[in-house]
Amino acid sequence: MPRLSADRRHVVQFTLNGTPVSSDAEPRMLLSDFLRQVIGLTGTHVGCEHGICGACTVEIDGRASRACLTLAVQIQGADIRTVEGLAPEPDRLSVLQECFRAHHALQCGFCTPGILISLNALLRDQPEASEAQIREALAGHLCRCTGYVSIMQAALAAQQRLGKKTHA
Repeated sequence: MPRLSADRRHVVQFTLNGTPVSSDAEPRMLLSDFLRQVIGLTGTHVGCEHGICGACTVEIDGRASRACLTLAVQIQGADIRTVEGLAPEPDRLSVLQECFRAHHALQCGFCTPGILISLNALLRDQPEASEAQIREALAGHLCRCTGYVSIMQAALAAQQRLGKKTHA
């Protein structure tokens, strides 16, 4: 259980994109707000605040989860990965991000971080996921711009590239 600081805030310690982090959170602060307002990582977007749109999706201990449905104090000791943690280096995109760029799989970009996190988790855990499984992973994300065709093309291209890397 996180310890309380003098002003009733909880000290939360966790790993964020591979780096140990410790910060104070109000007891009822959502993880999405904590990441954006306290930590300063704005890649996790806040859309519906009801867990429906998927824009706030992050990985919590390797599992795609809605940050708007998680309290910041619940991540004590957890391993959190945000869209900022997908790129292998600051000046290089991940394979999935490269495929999104190549296939024009984003327009306004609001839904993109959550989609990237969900697809990253899926392709890592199920490298040979079927097209139906990829569509199911995308079913929890609302995109008003692309129509999902280019997102599917990017996901399938990334899957193929990632598969070649593991077999090479």
